[in-house]
Amino acid sequence: MYCLYKNSLVMNETIRNDFPILQRTVYGKPLVYLDNAATTQKPRCVVEKITEEYYNVNANIHRGVHFLSQQATEAHEEARRTIQKFINAAKPEEVIFTRGTTESINLVASSFVYEFMSPGDEIIISGMEHHSNIVPWQIQAARYDISVKVIPVNENGELDMDSFANLFTEKTKLVSVTHISNVLGTINPVKEIIRISHAHNIPVLIDGAQAVAHQEVDVQELDADFYAFSGHKIYGPTGIGILYGKEKWLDRMPPYQGGGEMIASVSFEKTKFNDLPFKFEAGTPDYIGSTALAVALNYVTDIGLPEIAAYEDSLLQYATQRLTAIEGMRIFGQSRNKSGVISFLVGNIHHYDMGMLLDRLGIAVRTGHHCAEPLMHLMGVEGTVRASFALYNTTEEIDILTAGIEQVSRMF
Repeated sequence: MYCLYKNSLVMNETIRNDFPILQRTVYGKPLVYLDNAATTQKPRCVVEKITEEYYNVNANIHRGVHFLSQQATEAHEEARRTIQKFINAAKPEEVIFTRGTTESINLVASSFVYEFMSPGDEIIISGMEHHSNIVPWQIQAARYDISVKVIPVNENGELDMDSFANLFTEKTKLVSVTHISNVLGTINPVKEIIRISHAHNIPVLIDGAQAVAHQEVDVQELDADFYAFSGHKIYGPTGIGILYGKEKWLDRMPPYQGGGEMIASVSFEKTKFNDLPFKFEAGTPDYIGSTALAVALNYVTDIGLPEIAAYEDSLLQYATQRLTAIEGMRIFGQSRNKSGVISFLVGNIHHYDMGMLLDRLGIAVRTGHHCAEPLMHLMGVEGTVRASFALYNTTEEIDILTAGIEQVSRMF
């Protein structure tokens, strides 16, 4: 392993050295990677772990008596325990491996709705959700004749909590909201949302894709019923994700998919399903992804999530100050409780043009609707440019972004 763990981000250059991709150039310019809300870069220790496991321990888990299978199985289950500790789940059986946040939400949408909802029942989501927390519920709404209600978003890019409290009826069965908006960076008051929902005896699913890399998450302290996130948003590999669920819900929910591993026994007459967590993990598990994700979580834990949060907040404040001074700048989302995401437009410059021209300067940002079309409609725009920060970004890179935006603006 080659990752250099630090207890502060003062030595940011040392941390940057953990990420080899940051040393490359794009179009002859140093890479300035500011698309971290889409995916984070991977530290050397995560890449080394993937290589090490494929070279030395590759085997199918839970099903073999031979040495490699036993070794791989233990590594996979140790990764589950690492994730349990990272989010402070009560027990490892409450940690389900998935392909990512999207599959985690789809699992709950399919299984929870089937078991607990009837025609005419209601789900509450918010107006700032990613498509992954909209479309699965719409699919179930069409299938089971249920309704999806939406918490309004105010002009500051915050949830209207008064309206939320008035959305509950006797037909409400589930609330599903994002912890942090991938467009606005708004940190939603999820603990309050959960408290209000539980006062109505309604469980809550939290989409934590944008949260886990930027702040500590304690699912027991939040009292979340379900919590979903992806590995690739927190310096881990793509294709691996987590669904946390309280045992009392997961026990009653039927499997999402059928196949190997999720069964206890099979005959042509019937199938007996496996115990938790395995009944939700059909097929060959991504053992390489799980172990690499555990390394990524240990990486951020050893640096310190409170230190990461404070550092990224300083980047956000600096970037907001620099970008606000640019003529014609419009920043979307003015919440005081915000993570390291800035969505913006400049004058009449199309977001795609801005993104393409910044790319020629070596600056990677996201353009478009960011998989949140309803929120874009609410804001009255087709799309935005989004800069999003991670622990390896610097104020110097924000200066480069500012200069790049000003250079592009002079072309129009």
